[in-house]
Amino acid sequence: MTLSPTHLRLLPWSNDGKPALLSTDGTATPLSLLADRIEEQQIETATVVLDLSRALLGSETPATADEYHFVTQRLAECLTDVLTICESRGQRIPPYKDDE
Repeated sequence: MTLSPTHLRLLPWSNDGKPALLSTDGTATPLSLLADRIEEQQIETATVVLDLSRALLGSETPATADEYHFVTQRLAECLTDVLTICESRGQRIPPYKDDE
């Protein structure tokens, strides 16, 4: 099986809740580079939010319900972003070649 010279890349943003796609041949375009930078920022943000949430959960002083609600919302946002990145990158992995 060969890959098409063009494919669709799932972008790491959506304005209306629907997937945003970029038709690309795999070359570095301004839009694909922007998507790469945004993905990197989203992963960095997820790391920071995870570290802060662990600190909140590990604190000797119990957090308030509002604090738990806030951190849960941020974790859900970050998980959504990271799963979109995983889906996008997974779609770009070429299929295994048959040994036949």
